[in-house]
Amino acid sequence: MLETGLLAAELVEEGRIEAEAAGEGVLDTLVKKGSLDSSVVTMAKATYFGVEPVNLSEIRISDEAIALIPRHVAKKFSAIPVGQSDSGAVIVALSDPSDIDAVDGLRHALNRDVELRVTSSADIESALGKFYGGGSGSGRDDGGIAKMIQDITEGEVEVTGLKGDVNEDGEAVDADAPIIRLVSQVIVDAFKKRASDIHLEPLAKRFRLRFRIDGVCVEQPDLPKRLQAPILARLKIQSGMSIAERRIPQDGRINTNVGGKTIDLRVNSIPTQHGESICMRILDKSGLKLGLAELGFFADDQATFERLIGLPDGILLVTGPTGSGKTTTLYSCLNYINRPDRKIITVEDPVEYMLAGINQVQVHEHIGFTFAAALRSMLRQSPNVIMLGEIRDLETATIAINASLTGHLVFSTLHTNDAPSAVTRLIDIGVKPFLVASSARCFMAQRLVRKVCKNCGAAHVLPEKDAKVLGITAEQLAQGTPRLGKGCSECNKTGCRGRFGIFEIFVVNDEVRRLIFDKVPSNVLRKKALELGMRTLREDGTRKVLAGLTTVDEVVRATVSEH
Repeated sequence: MLETGLLAAELVEEGRIEAEAAGEGVLDTLVKKGSLDSSVVTMAKATYFGVEPVNLSEIRISDEAIALIPRHVAKKFSAIPVGQSDSGAVIVALSDPSDIDAVDGLRHALNRDVELRVTSSADIESALGKFYGGGSGSGRDDGGIAKMIQDITEGEVEVTGLKGDVNEDGEAVDADAPIIRLVSQVIVDAFKKRASDIHLEPLAKRFRLRFRIDGVCVEQPDLPKRLQAPILARLKIQSGMSIAERRIPQDGRINTNVGGKTIDLRVNSIPTQHGESICMRILDKSGLKLGLAELGFFADDQATFERLIGLPDGILLVTGPTGSGKTTTLYSCLNYINRPDRKIITVEDPVEYMLAGINQVQVHEHIGFTFAAALRSMLRQSPNVIMLGEIRDLETATIAINASLTGHLVFSTLHTNDAPSAVTRLIDIGVKPFLVASSARCFMAQRLVRKVCKNCGAAHVLPEKDAKVLGITAEQLAQGTPRLGKGCSECNKTGCRGRFGIFEIFVVNDEVRRLIFDKVPSNVLRKKALELGMRTLREDGTRKVLAGLTTVDEVVRATVSEH
């Protein structure tokens, strides 16, 4: 016993000396050296401070929980939100529960009570990288943008808005000017990380940069606040906007080449309190997958949908919020039915992707060339198939429905929460119920969910509470093969890579037509659709969870419970 005590004393003293030299805690130093197991230290801290221990690598932390603490707060206090208590307090994991400054700082920053959990420093570091970015476990590439920012900062570069070979004052500049290279690097990094959007957001003391990857915003290294004006000017000039106008929103477009691929960026600027916020939607023409199978249909739904889009006339509407993949679905439909004996015309605002063999028309509302005007003109072009980017008003809806009643197949989109609500929406904007009943062939609602990473996905036993949320029975679980991504370099430690659709297909038959003609409420239509075999979005998502394609969290996030 005496020898053990002496060895322990020597170990602690050695750790203390190294800890003082490194400026860190004794226990952390001993854990790094391998002299102590981190789980033992965590349990000791939990017992001493009366705080519940937690292993962050063994629990699932939802996106809603992560959203409780902003990135800069989590990084500053090395804190990971685990969830929310019944009382509304944020449950937070720390490696040192005795750090009063961190606890008080969190309470002040969040303006909420905090419930503590204790975990290891390694768990905290790994979770910060996984959920907030930074290090190898993030969606960030600190060797790209961060390195360039560091070079610019250290060089104390002073530049103004640039445009290739001239700046906004018309003076010649170096084509390799730092601001030009920095903006180009941002676009390149976003493309390499499969981002769909680039967000540059001026805040009070930060110039925030975020990429939307697989539908989720991931923070990147902040851009230098002092370079905010020249960076925004560079982007506005490059996309054809006026740099003199900062009071109203503007739209533009950038065409560039990344890694031998031509990509378009649809650029929008809007004035905010601390400067103009810019969002760039990345349109990768080469990366557009137009097969119906790639959209996420199961075989039975795909067969139903292929039959519907092969009809000679009628109107098919795809519904869902912005960013739910409606345009890609419409393009896939056109690609499927595109044959030399059919003339296909689209009216879009804007034309996002160029499709071979299809006549695509760009709306220009500022000169009076609206959706309705374009639709009237295209009917004189004798098309077989018409695709209308969106039905926005009575005039457009009336022309589209009349076209479907005169031998044309019409595809379009609506913003509604589910498929049956599309009927109510059309009637609300003024379309006669008998016209809707006569012309409609199908209403399809869709959402996008993230795929389980193919590289790190593994068999997963669904917890009872998750199965209960989706109404999964024991029999379904026995036959299913749920999977969960552990996190790897392929998926940036998120466990998910790529997205696909979940669908709600409402086929209009004679029974449904009679109900539409009688102008019944959408809940009655929904009940009838379910009786006829329509799967809800959540039910389709549940099938895909059981097939191991996505996760419970993704389906719950994207859908609304039926109960």
